Amino acid sequence: MALTSNKVPSLRLIPTTGKLLNPSKSLSLASYHHPLPRVSLSLSSAASLKLTTSRKVVAMAVEGSRDLEMSNLTALSPLDGRYWGKVKDLASSMSEFGLIYFRVLVEIKWLIKLSKIPEVSEVPSFSKEAEVYLQGIIDGFSVDDALEVKKIERVTNHDVKAVEYFLKQKCESHPEIAKVLEFFHFACTSEDINNLSHGLMLQEALSSVILPAMDDLIKSISLMAKEFAYVPMLSRTHGQPASPTTLGKEMAIFAVRLSEERRYLSETKIKGKFAGAVGNYNAHISAYPNIDWPHVAEEFVTSLGLTFNPYVTQIEPHDYMARLFNTISQFNNILIDFDRDIWSYISLGYFKQITKAGEIGSSTMPHKVNPIDFENSEGNLGKANAELIFLSMKLPVSRMQRDLTDSTVLRNMGGALGHSLLAYKSAIQGIRKLQVMRRYGVPEPYEKLKELTRGRAVNEESIREFIKGLDLPAEAKSQLLKLTPHTYVGAAAALALAVDEALHL
Repeated sequence: MALTSNKVPSLRLIPTTGKLLNPSKSLSLASYHHPLPRVSLSLSSAASLKLTTSRKVVAMAVEGSRDLEMSNLTALSPLDGRYWGKVKDLASSMSEFGLIYFRVLVEIKWLIKLSKIPEVSEVPSFSKEAEVYLQGIIDGFSVDDALEVKKIERVTNHDVKAVEYFLKQKCESHPEIAKVLEFFHFACTSEDINNLSHGLMLQEALSSVILPAMDDLIKSISLMAKEFAYVPMLSRTHGQPASPTTLGKEMAIFAVRLSEERRYLSETKIKGKFAGAVGNYNAHISAYPNIDWPHVAEEFVTSLGLTFNPYVTQIEPHDYMARLFNTISQFNNILIDFDRDIWSYISLGYFKQITKAGEIGSSTMPHKVNPIDFENSEGNLGKANAELIFLSMKLPVSRMQRDLTDSTVLRNMGGALGHSLLAYKSAIQGIRKLQVMRRYGVPEPYEKLKELTRGRAVNEESIREFIKGLDLPAEAKSQLLKLTPHTYVGAAAALALAVDEALHL
């Protein structure tokens, strides 16, 4: 969030129930529960180690509305200002606070892992009390703690080293842990800590915020597909009137397309490395040559819920990030297509928009209701994709065994996800305002057709009698009486109603 002075706004961190991860299995995002159907929860607990992943919720406790307004007015990014309320759920994982928190988690978990390796005699097995103390640092990590890390960083000029010094300060009063303070960062390069932290940040943001938002969007569109399954619509190819379809079937196409990209995203394995300065375990083997360090590293990385990458330089190559960001970008591309179609349908009069009392649809033309939600969605999707494409192109490229250009770039992941999230919420908000325009205002048209067709044989004569009984102008009745099944909508309604069977969820 934006700061207006040296005074830091008060934030209250509320820890929530975490997930239990199985150290013996690498998890993909598909393992996480979300509200839509066809999703299995495949997490299991391990007796040897239970890791609680951060599910902290950042709640603003600003003293007075003026402070909040000032923060909004002075923010460089609209995500941290005007749109903060819509994207703040990402803050606990994708912010500087989130990065520091996960660094603390990784350093502590590494020390605990070392204590469980008998050959590392310098780090004896911790007592239950000591492990509880260390876990308490993770669970109780606060904004004040993060500020203390930043204070140390101003001296060290090194962000990861500042975390190590912070942990030494926190543990120097504990008689058992104080004896092994130097092992917090044993054999680690900063990138060992950072790549795991970035992976955990992405894992948390995707599973807790982005995927659920995608699910809500897909569900909203699939509900439109079923609700409007029988609503006829003149389709348009090359911008010209074409064969009839139904509004529901066109919505079903988008729901299925989006769900497929969402599935690809959920199946992306988030990877991690822990192999030292150049990926060869040089320091590890020099200190303890009889330990199978690649095996230890794999156990440690998978215990965090990440997939182990054994072939690395100083950095994890970020190829999985490129796939992940490309998939989100493609999801966004499909949503741009949806936004533009809905915009056009509103323009053609297929939809009208419902406004709340007091809302202004246009500043100068009171008869208008502008499709601002879909326009905002499209605009933010473009901004998100520009950043996502840059991330996917840049991150896999690093000179020889490592250069530092990825470090500053990785700090922008939150912006790309934030604009995506904002776009999803804008589209959902727009969908909720839509109302199908009915040409002649016949009340309960679906129910009338249902009464005619449900459980009855329908033939040309019954349809003609149905049309004659409608309260429509003579010209409209004449046009309807001329229609035949061959000139109507084909299988459009059936395709729309079957949308749930086609969703990749």
